[in-house]
Amino acid sequence: MHIAFSRRAVLAGGLAAGIAGCSRASNAQAGADQASGVRKAPAEALALIAAARAQIGVTLAYDPAYTRLAYPNGDVPRERGVCTDVVIRAYRDAFGIDLQRAVHEDMAGNFAAYPRNWGLRGADRNIDHRRVPNLERFWQRKGSRLAMPDSVKGWMPGDLFSSLVGGRLPHTGIVSDRVSPNGVPLVIHNIGRGTREEDLSVAGRMIGRFRWRV
Repeated sequence: MHIAFSRRAVLAGGLAAGIAGCSRASNAQAGADQASGVRKAPAEALALIAAARAQIGVTLAYDPAYTRLAYPNGDVPRERGVCTDVVIRAYRDAFGIDLQRAVHEDMAGNFAAYPRNWGLRGADRNIDHRRVPNLERFWQRKGSRLAMPDSVKGWMPGDLFSSLVGGRLPHTGIVSDRVSPNGVPLVIHNIGRGTREEDLSVAGRMIGRFRWRV
């Protein structure tokens, strides 16, 4: 799931495993927008958001390096990670749901249904769940894709988004229950400088909307 801004590919265990999926944008706005309001949401969505928000100040760096992980519930040290790690950690902390295992098991049994962007011939439990295109396909296969909202203010707390930064780099995060002073939803994501809560407009061009288990 991760991908460096340069789309650097790392060879590990004989597999070409470029951690493809999260964009690293150096021009992201500094700091989170001041929220002017908080929107109501179901308890499950608020729990997911709270778990993502708890990563702010903990995950301080963007690190796309391929890493061999424990399985299940494997993770890199929490002071670093990429966009997908924000989502993975939030589901683990809020609900005890392990996306590493869920995605790996689905890919192992249905590998042909997933993107073939990385030249792999089989599932890799170290990285599959950390790639945005794989998460998009997993959520779609679970019936979790939603229609794109008619306006930016149509994004709801607890929504999962996928986007393209710079027109080509996949990115993801969680829509917050907070909004900016002009009413634009905030998102919790790691777009290059650790986990932050920022105006949705810094997260790239939105291409996917999902709601899973909330």
